[in-house]
Amino acid sequence: METPEENPQTQERLIGDLRLVIENAQELLKNTDQYTSVLYQNARSKLAMALNAANEELERFEDAQLCRMMEATRLATECAGLTGEERVLRAFH
Repeated sequence: METPEENPQTQERLIGDLRLVIENAQELLKNTDQYTSVLYQNARSKLAMALNAANEELERFEDAQLCRMMEATRLATECAGLTGEERVLRAFH
């Protein structure tokens, strides 16, 4: 069974799905702020806490993805055997 770390497309899809859920939750909070009953306010409070946790998790996912991309780039550069000067010159051609 593949884990998300083994499949970059799955990771990107999960990150995209999480972003969409966060956007929808933010919209729901925004559109329900006029309801003042205790029941609504309690539900909104729980949703806001879950939204904060989701945003933190998304940030961790994105940071991990960025680190993996940077490491892959570093390894590819090392495997190419280019000097620093050669890499700079290649970047401008």
